[in-house]
Amino acid sequence: MLIERRIRGAVCLSVHPQGCEELVQEQISHVTSRPALARGPRKALILGASTGYGLASRIEAAFGCRAATVGVFYERPADEERTASAGWYNSAFFEQRAHQDGLDAWSLNGDAFSDSMKDQALSLLRRHTGPVDLVVYSLAAPRRGSFSSALRPIGKPYTNKTINLQNGQVYETSVPPATEDEIRGTVAVMGGEDWKLWMDALGKEGLLAPGATTVAYSYIGSSITAPIYREGTIGKAKEHLEATARALNASLSSAGGRAFVAVNKAVVTQASAAIPFVPLYIALLYRVMKDRGTHEGCIQQIDRLFRDRLYGSGPVAVDDEGRIRLDERELDPDVQKEVGERWTRVTTENLAALSDFDGYREELSRICGFDYPRVDYKTDVDPRIPIPSLG
Repeated sequence: MLIERRIRGAVCLSVHPQGCEELVQEQISHVTSRPALARGPRKALILGASTGYGLASRIEAAFGCRAATVGVFYERPADEERTASAGWYNSAFFEQRAHQDGLDAWSLNGDAFSDSMKDQALSLLRRHTGPVDLVVYSLAAPRRGSFSSALRPIGKPYTNKTINLQNGQVYETSVPPATEDEIRGTVAVMGGEDWKLWMDALGKEGLLAPGATTVAYSYIGSSITAPIYREGTIGKAKEHLEATARALNASLSSAGGRAFVAVNKAVVTQASAAIPFVPLYIALLYRVMKDRGTHEGCIQQIDRLFRDRLYGSGPVAVDDEGRIRLDERELDPDVQKEVGERWTRVTTENLAALSDFDGYREELSRICGFDYPRVDYKTDVDPRIPIPSLG
């Protein structure tokens, strides 16, 4: 099959497996170029392990700490008419490389919110790893059972600039406020309830090692995106996630365990690209942070989380809410001042001068396996790449 790039908005309609292999290899190379972590985890369960911060966490645990990893995700294999999803290819190439390097790695593909997937994971852990000492919760999904999430402000509409990802047009749009059902649904999908269910199930089955660490990922962001994000429905879900971390930390501490939420910086993902106003903000932010030499992608953030925070030499630094803050470079006052000034001035005509929109679109394309110089996109490839542990 000759695989050509087809992206509609933030959605990958086609994915190139060789490009996904390049993405995975780049992240592995970043981790292995640094010394191994002597104090890292030995057995890790990664929930949402196939893309973004979840994939980076699995790579860091495996190649930075030599940990055995179990990854849970919900991805689509290739069929006769279409390629697999990016997360499927990422997971396949991660496993291939892990096994080549003598690392144990198993994957489960299905709905991580479901009881049946929890049962499958517990069974796999009992057979292969025993108790885990790291649980990463990095699930991003539009629905959980009968609940659906909604990207909405709360209380009143929010109107501001946004961008057409296809043609770079900057225009104004308005998003209506959420209903009470949409708020409840978003908290149910993106809050901490399912994280706690996983931790309770692991604890009940004796599959949490003494001193185990669990971490989930969150975001705060700037005043520009606050009405649609931190002050909106997603923000309510993140508040619930953070409250869950505090409750889990209290229950795990008796056995030397700990639970954290790590607040990360804004990065390009298919999930973030679907949130109104956020892509334009990220394009401006990337230009400012790249110019200052402070930009980080997923793997750089997670490498810093493991090395400097979770498994560093001293106590874990947290803010007043008990959160690990990896967004301090994004929220640096000078950075936010510059981004804010550019936001007020940005138009379709000056977008290229004020932002890194080309870089944003390239990164979105690379998530789908395109725009890698070493890949020959004019050559036919077999899209049917198996994940070894799934048979």
